[in-house]
Amino acid sequence: MAVMGALLCNAQDPIIQTKYTADPAPMVYNDTVFLYAGHDEDDAFGFEMYNWLLYSSTDMVNWTDHGAVASLKNFNWVNTDNGAWAAQCIRRNGKFYLYCPVPNGLGIGVLVADSPYGPFTDPIGKPLIKNSTDDIDPTILIDDDGQAYLYWGNPNLYYVKLNEDMISYSGDIIKDASFAKVNNQPDRFHYQEGPWAYKRNGYYYMAYASTCCPEGIGYAMSNSATGPWVYKGSIMDGDKRSNGNHPGIIDFKGQSYVFGLNYELLKRRMSKHYERRSVGLEKITYNDDGTIQKLPFWSTGVKQLHTLNPFNKVEAETIAFSEGVKTAAAAEWERNVSWNRGKKIADRLYVTSINNGDYITVKGVDFSHGASSVEVNVASLNGGKIEIRTDRIDGTVISTVDVKNSAEGDVWKTIAAPVKKVTGIHDLFLLFKGQKDLFYFDWWKFNR
Repeated sequence: MAVMGALLCNAQDPIIQTKYTADPAPMVYNDTVFLYAGHDEDDAFGFEMYNWLLYSSTDMVNWTDHGAVASLKNFNWVNTDNGAWAAQCIRRNGKFYLYCPVPNGLGIGVLVADSPYGPFTDPIGKPLIKNSTDDIDPTILIDDDGQAYLYWGNPNLYYVKLNEDMISYSGDIIKDASFAKVNNQPDRFHYQEGPWAYKRNGYYYMAYASTCCPEGIGYAMSNSATGPWVYKGSIMDGDKRSNGNHPGIIDFKGQSYVFGLNYELLKRRMSKHYERRSVGLEKITYNDDGTIQKLPFWSTGVKQLHTLNPFNKVEAETIAFSEGVKTAAAAEWERNVSWNRGKKIADRLYVTSINNGDYITVKGVDFSHGASSVEVNVASLNGGKIEIRTDRIDGTVISTVDVKNSAEGDVWKTIAAPVKKVTGIHDLFLLFKGQKDLFYFDWWKFNR
């Protein structure tokens, strides 16, 4: 059921709160936005980035965490585990290709998977690109004739024609003349880094992080994938509230969106700036001539595209907004008759670091057919309660789930509780009550 009229909900800023995220790279596939992102560590001083994360959404407001899908450890020719900078994933011929910059001047690598969730593996065992110290921030465009282009670079822009296998290239590496620096000074395009190439309605676009610092989002347009490019201005001006930036632009279900960076999450936690970034999201509007209307700084103007069905199992790490909690992954093992571990089955993603007063918000939940009970899947530590409230953190309590103290953090149990009468479309607040380290939380589901 679509969200109608006043029931439309807005995305939060930032859109992810359980981790620090950076360098957003959205990809549309199967009516879903897959958002690949870098990850700043909580204790980062400077850039401390070990892996690439994946989030997904079908409504642009509630985002599901899928954990880390790749890291520098996927490349056996890389001699460091820190430096998982801006990557981008693209689908072709039933495969998913993740282009990753590799630090210390080692170039740009490529990983491939059969699924957007991975697992990703290195098909060539060496850098795809090893050209200069500018080899960072890869972006990919597949033109209408099937020719794929890989672009990259800071502070210059380079490109090469990829072969159809997407893991090799033909011809020379070209330094784009439109973006060329003169005496290493900022060019007239204000290009710095983080290019994002795409084609829309016959126009070619190159968006990018504009001259530092602070970085905004600039863009240029062309009639060809190889230029020449014409500077068109800013999608978003630089702002002292966000030192860096990295655009990712998509069309999804009839709307156009730009992703980028801010420091909103760090600011809310009142912590000193240690390069801990967070992903922002805005809707963008194109003029008739293809140019883009300038946006203000990141806000909360993105509307929810459709409601969430609470009668399907919903992962606890599907979140529109949260306070206090984090997400984690743990290996799932099969159990034999003596309860010893057998072979690994999968990785379980769940919500952790749950303490008194923390909460999760899920927006636009459709109770048009009512509900009689709710089930939650948890692993208890010190026990506690989940108060399920509607529309506000202090809203009506429709159910209270009592999680008993068991100190069995690796034993997952499903607990049911009755639900008071509820109809219509509501935002849900899952408010946690108790002392400290209450439980781990895997999924929830309402029953009619």
